[in-house]
Amino acid sequence: MSSRLSACALHRLLASTVRTGLVLAGLVLAGGAAHAAPASLPESASVALTFDDLPGIVLKPDQAYVEATNKALIKGLKHHHFPAIGFVNEGKLDEIIRARQIAVLQRWIKAGFDLGNHTFSHSSPNNVGAAGYIADIARGEKVIRPMMVKAHRNLQWFRHPYLETGSPEPVKAQINAWLAGHGYRIAPVTIDADDWEFAEPYDNAVMTGNTAEAARIRGVYLAYTERSIGWYRRASHVLFGRDIAYVMLLHDTRLNADCFEGLAAILARQNLRPITIDQALRDPAYRTADNYSGKDGIEWMERWSDTLKKDLPWSDYEDVPKGIVKEYDKLDSN
Repeated sequence: MSSRLSACALHRLLASTVRTGLVLAGLVLAGGAAHAAPASLPESASVALTFDDLPGIVLKPDQAYVEATNKALIKGLKHHHFPAIGFVNEGKLDEIIRARQIAVLQRWIKAGFDLGNHTFSHSSPNNVGAAGYIADIARGEKVIRPMMVKAHRNLQWFRHPYLETGSPEPVKAQINAWLAGHGYRIAPVTIDADDWEFAEPYDNAVMTGNTAEAARIRGVYLAYTERSIGWYRRASHVLFGRDIAYVMLLHDTRLNADCFEGLAAILARQNLRPITIDQALRDPAYRTADNYSGKDGIEWMERWSDTLKKDLPWSDYEDVPKGIVKEYDKLDSN
């Protein structure tokens, strides 16, 4: 999951007084999501869809729930012909039923999707240091590397948990050197709608049979996601004067499985064409230096903002709705 902390937290805090939320005109209810019907399509752009925390985030251990989630996600991706990649925490394999958890990963590969390494235990270099973190990365490929080899594919992508890349700079440099030496490419993030924070409240609603609450969370999540995509597109124009090829961070959750048609509709309204992560990183924007070595997990727009010495449009950035944050914190503390 992503960290809610940010090196630009002060900017966000100062902007919060004017962040009263965007008022959406012409609200329409479709697929459980309230959204504004745009007068015309935005400028065409592309996006790579990436899913963290395979074989899945779930509020309570439930193998059938995990399997149904992944079946629905894969079905949605295949139906819309969307490329995607899933980033695996192999430590999750033993959290429920190992053989069936591994079968979930095999299902992703069989469907034509690549897997990436997300460490074994979803660790942070801030907590375990460079050596401990590198060991956790190496431990996180014991199952997926042979699976990828058997499928005649290359395990090449790594995603930092919490987007924490190492601090101070010598720690980050040591981790980067190990990754490069072992054939890994770092998967950046340039759209992040904090979907993980909605996921546990949604699981709780589904698991307790509260269909009204589940529908409400789906609607709030999809509306927030669309507004967040709009903000990242504005940020891209501030930094580069154009839409870059985006990399969107999502998570392997029942929320995203149940919202998949709504997510696909958002991409259509935003005129965003899904592409592979390899295609996205061919965009010259990704050659911009990442000079950030702080402890907070921040996405790449914020990193590049520091490199390019350009301020992002924080005045209209929106935080996750307070009600969702409160419910997540309550569940997470339990």
